[in-house]
Amino acid sequence: MKQVISVRDLEEMLRNGKDVQSLPGDALLTPSAKDFLRDLNSHGSGKAPASDNATNTASAKAVTSKSSKTEIEAFFNSPKIHALKLQICDIGRRLWQREYVDGNGGNIAIRVGEDLALCTPTLVSKGFMQPEDMCLVDLEGNQFAGSKKRTSEILMHLQIMKRQPRAVASVHCHPPYATGFAVAGVEPPTCMIPEFEVFASVAIAPYRTPGTPEMGKLVADLVDKHNTILMANHGVVTWSHNDVEDAYFKMEILEAYCRTVLVASQLGRPVNTMTPAQLQDLLKIKQSLGIPDPRLGLKECELCENEGWRPGVMCAAPSNGTLPEGSGVGVDPEAEALVLAITEQIMSRARNEP
Repeated sequence: MKQVISVRDLEEMLRNGKDVQSLPGDALLTPSAKDFLRDLNSHGSGKAPASDNATNTASAKAVTSKSSKTEIEAFFNSPKIHALKLQICDIGRRLWQREYVDGNGGNIAIRVGEDLALCTPTLVSKGFMQPEDMCLVDLEGNQFAGSKKRTSEILMHLQIMKRQPRAVASVHCHPPYATGFAVAGVEPPTCMIPEFEVFASVAIAPYRTPGTPEMGKLVADLVDKHNTILMANHGVVTWSHNDVEDAYFKMEILEAYCRTVLVASQLGRPVNTMTPAQLQDLLKIKQSLGIPDPRLGLKECELCENEGWRPGVMCAAPSNGTLPEGSGVGVDPEAEALVLAITEQIMSRARNEP
């Protein structure tokens, strides 16, 4: 049986100092692994470089923002960090290919030390980033390495990491269906699809200007119990306690779910939902995976409440002259009487005409 090689396999080889060019000739590479190798070949031999004295010093002790400039530069250019840079580029391409970002929108961050994080640059399309575009910052947003300027929204990622110590990576983008829920201020309903219930835990943060400390704080206030935050009138940010690919997976799961829910709501029939007991089983799986959710520990009768979900839009007033609650539209009695009077006059003339 042919060996299948993924990006993670290649990254592990690099971390262990192995030559990724020594793969079996009949090995099958995943599309992401092929992109990874292509990028690696354009920037080196594909073999972990021999360490000089500065790199040895940097790897012998943990590098922080207080380390010397030489140590920080060696750390930033080490095989370990280069592998993470390539992974960020891979995630960026996937965001762009799936149309989760447009222009230079979106940003990605990975915690790489006690008080250091690797992040994407500003004003660069996520679909066309290169490893040398990445930036190294401390948890206050001060940049320590990288030729390009760090993303203007890094403060949000850093506040997530400071508030939630388990957050090792975060992804922010603008997937259309999920962002539609954010613009409408509606949390996606629950109790419909298992993958969403197990891997995502969604809340909405109020709008503030992107890139400001206020925006970051409002998001960070929610990350103790939620790993997926809808940012009102803006987009979505997800965090993971595993790695950046896991943070990206949560984005895919959320967007697919929001799209499915909208399609189901337009089919003219009430949607089928899980029972509280069925949801409780999924929450147990979620808890075993270390994923937060504010519903953990609730009684079954409290689990499936979707009071904010009102699918569908009425295209005409019902026959009793009332409109659905919350529609924001009322009936003017005087206007209604006038319309009826004019209609009656027209019908009367039509009846009397020869």
